[in-house]
Amino acid sequence: MTDTLHIICPSCQAKNRVPASKLSAGPTCGVCKASLFPNAPFEFDEARLNKHLRNDEVPLLVDFWAPWCGPCKTMGPMFAEASRQISPAVRFAKLDTEQHQSVGARFQIRGIPLIILFDKGKEIARQAGVMNAGQIVSWVRQNLKG
Repeated sequence: MTDTLHIICPSCQAKNRVPASKLSAGPTCGVCKASLFPNAPFEFDEARLNKHLRNDEVPLLVDFWAPWCGPCKTMGPMFAEASRQISPAVRFAKLDTEQHQSVGARFQIRGIPLIILFDKGKEIARQAGVMNAGQIVSWVRQNLKG
């Protein structure tokens, strides 16, 4: 990890440079002043996902879900709780596969809920099915080791 990290603002999509030592201090966007690490997962569309994967230097966990999916609705609050427990070490986002079907095809999503962990723009792990907050945090930590 370098001394300064590039972090994409979840609100305005501006690229920010943040010293690694300041991640826990609640950094805000230099353009729109929104929190770079909001208290809840942020919503993605395909363009935003692509920008974060290309530019963001903090690991990213994406919950692929759909509004008609009962298990997805069950996991939503647990995913949000996990984000509060592990942020800013990992950023949390959600992508509605119903609205963005091309993303589902691109990542070969066969079942939801599905979480995919990305680091430096590359997929490093995926897990399908409902998980509670503790399981999500443990799974992320286990997959970021090494």
